[in-house]
Amino acid sequence: MALLRDLLAVLLGTVLAVALTPYSFRLTGRLCGAQIKSKTAQRRELLLQRAASEEKLQQDNGTSSDEEWETVNAGSKTPVTADATFKGVIGFFHPFCNAGGGGERVLFAAILATQQRYPNALCVVYTGDHDASKEQIITNVRNRFNIHLNAARVCFLYLSTREYVLPSKWPHFTLLGQSLGSILLAWDAFTLLAPDIFVDTMGYAFTLATCKWLFPTVPTGAYVHYPTISTDMLSSLHDEVSSNRGVNAGLGKGLRGRVKQFYWEMFAKLYSWVGGNVDVVMTNSSWTQNHVSQLWGKARTNRGKQHAISVVYPPCAVGELEAKIPVDEASEKSRTRNLLYIAQFRPEKMHQMIIDAFRAFLKSYKHLSQLSPPPKLILVGSVRDDSDEKRVYKLRLQAQEIKENVEFVVNAKWPQILDYLKTSSVGVNGMWNEHFGIGVVEYQAAGLISVVNDSGGPKEDIVIPIDGKPTGFHASTTEQFAEGFARALELSSDEALAMRLRSRKSAKRFSEEVFSEAWLAQLENLVALEKAGEKKK
Repeated sequence: MALLRDLLAVLLGTVLAVALTPYSFRLTGRLCGAQIKSKTAQRRELLLQRAASEEKLQQDNGTSSDEEWETVNAGSKTPVTADATFKGVIGFFHPFCNAGGGGERVLFAAILATQQRYPNALCVVYTGDHDASKEQIITNVRNRFNIHLNAARVCFLYLSTREYVLPSKWPHFTLLGQSLGSILLAWDAFTLLAPDIFVDTMGYAFTLATCKWLFPTVPTGAYVHYPTISTDMLSSLHDEVSSNRGVNAGLGKGLRGRVKQFYWEMFAKLYSWVGGNVDVVMTNSSWTQNHVSQLWGKARTNRGKQHAISVVYPPCAVGELEAKIPVDEASEKSRTRNLLYIAQFRPEKMHQMIIDAFRAFLKSYKHLSQLSPPPKLILVGSVRDDSDEKRVYKLRLQAQEIKENVEFVVNAKWPQILDYLKTSSVGVNGMWNEHFGIGVVEYQAAGLISVVNDSGGPKEDIVIPIDGKPTGFHASTTEQFAEGFARALELSSDEALAMRLRSRKSAKRFSEEVFSEAWLAQLENLVALEKAGEKKK
């Protein structure tokens, strides 16, 4: 009898422990969050006071940065109505904010739009770019993207744990390792400053779940460039053609492949659960929206999230490109036969395949390659670290045979990029399942004829027929890219000009004004949630 009583006691204790575990977990998070808010309250007040003081000093002195920002705001085609009532802290999680890529353009265009709508808000960027000061980052934003921010209302808080989200830190189980690393990075960020609204603009979904664990009433937003995992990634493991399906294509064979498949499937379930914590979700393309909806939709519904997952196309310099680059009969005479590829030097951008395709083009289409001057492949991109620099070195070695026809341009400034867009004829994108493809829109706005990978955003959203006629060409393999280069360069002058004009018309769908309107519509939802949370306190 005593044994039965003891067994029942153990069973009852186990049931109570299991039942109370979720509550204990949530309670622990709230207690930690309350402590963090208390510890960072003084820094918050100091930053807000400093922003107000700097802004007043700018106004008193009439400094150039403030004047530039005011000019940009006043000159917008769609004037933004300011709301001075919101005076909170909006945290933007972007550990690589100084990388100079399309994701960074989204970040700073979002901050600019936020400043215009909520001029008294403080935009805090959590970054790991210790080698760049605030002034250097803002200068780079101005030079690279022609985005002029109100410097007084931007603050950069420097993270000390960014190494934990680097792929090199996790040679095995990289997806899980980077996700766990992002939790450490989020803790690092929140212990620097607890925000009123938290937005991840780089794809670290686990940081949003961490925010909800610590601060349940803080609204969370995600701008998703690319889902961390997708059904396409899972299917690519069994694809035999590795050259056009990403860096993991064909790795699903054997015991190791089955283990990888199981690991990815389990991670997808965890990623889906994490996505349920996000109050407002924006995706940069129809492709991304479809995949994120499949992964996060059910979990968000179960948690009662009211706002649907929406497409907010990234901001592209369409207006500036239209103003600075003519597309007419006269401009055709100044264009070279060059092919331009604008992309960060990262492995998924498939620079190797494009170089191989260009080599095949030079050999197979000699009636074009032997023209004077001959076509050149111009590779323009930024490098983030030593591994990117080594990758460029290897690419140079790969292109050694055709080095006279290949040009590498590293960390180019915006005026230099404008010149390449103005004088080149063909724009190239080689990445499989590119989440969107800001560079491709820049090609179109500049009047280039696009030859892009037959997948993702470039296929579904950008290089699509306009007025029932094509705006470029799609390709998947090395041979298809070589053929696409030839088809683009074989067009007659009239055909080429007509396609360039259609491309420019297509690009208008992705202007900075369109992005600003869409971004602010979603940000208003976050601000409304923040104000509702304040009333409940």
